[in-house]
Amino acid sequence: MAKARKAQKREDLLWDRTNYIIFIVGILVIILGFVLMSGGRSPDPNVFNPDEIYSFRRITLAPIVVLLGYGIVIFAIFKKKKQRSDDDLWTS
Repeated sequence: MAKARKAQKREDLLWDRTNYIIFIVGILVIILGFVLMSGGRSPDPNVFNPDEIYSFRRITLAPIVVLLGYGIVIFAIFKKKKQRSDDDLWTS
């Protein structure tokens, strides 16, 4: 009886474990992209350093990493969970 209830509870979940792991990885990639985009602080606020602000890391790499993270999150949302057979429900 307890196994049947546990199997029913697993079927009620929207995602399985892999979806949550992929989602968390996507969120971490997005955070990494925003960290790459940050910075550019100058010790003197009156001095503008275009090489630091318009660097490859901030203008090109960081937005690509953020978009990659959004793609991973979208993949995690749309990924279907595996269909379990009746035999799998009783063995796990």
